[in-house]
Amino acid sequence: MTLKNTAQTRTRLLLALWDLGGTQQEVKKGQLTKRIVSKSQKVADYQGSFEELQNQGAIAFSKKGYSLTSPKGLEVLGEGLRSGDFKFEGTIVGTWAANALVKWISQIDVAVTGADVPVNGVKGAIASYDEFKTVALEVYDKLNQNYNLDDLVPIYRIRREIGDQVSREDFNTWLLEIQEKDILQLQGGSIEDSAPDKIEDSITTKVSGLRCYAKRLNF
Repeated sequence: MTLKNTAQTRTRLLLALWDLGGTQQEVKKGQLTKRIVSKSQKVADYQGSFEELQNQGAIAFSKKGYSLTSPKGLEVLGEGLRSGDFKFEGTIVGTWAANALVKWISQIDVAVTGADVPVNGVKGAIASYDEFKTVALEVYDKLNQNYNLDDLVPIYRIRREIGDQVSREDFNTWLLEIQEKDILQLQGGSIEDSAPDKIEDSITTKVSGLRCYAKRLNF
């Protein structure tokens, strides 16, 4: 009997691929099919599921194997596991599946949040000033270190790094509040290529005008 291309089948396939390290490397076809194809099934039974996941952008495959895309593949897997309809068929659940679920639960913050997977349409929405301050300073430190910015981090880079986690209005308000509390100093200057979109993603105040850079104050 041909296996139905169901959401459960696709989620089980993604879980196996994730557990085999499919986000870091390509998993050999034989290694994956050995895990998901039972004795009463054939590899061809899963063809529809593979094709649909590829069309979704959740997986990629070559002649040698398969890989789980990030963040799309993790997003689809997370949605599948959280679905009320997800369950394992039959009376016996493979040890690999049980262990994979335990690993997923223990690594959920790394596997989903760390991958910027959207939650309710907004990836990790920031709802308070304190939360924003923590994230903004982490982003500042990361950008300053990775790009060797000599403690002057472009505000547009901070805004774009945080992205849809916060509205533009809240970003402006809370970043100015960080400055008021002498944690960051917002400075003027010119953007490297004077790009209008980068200037727009900086901050303009009525008193100080255009502020393009943030400098962390150390007291």
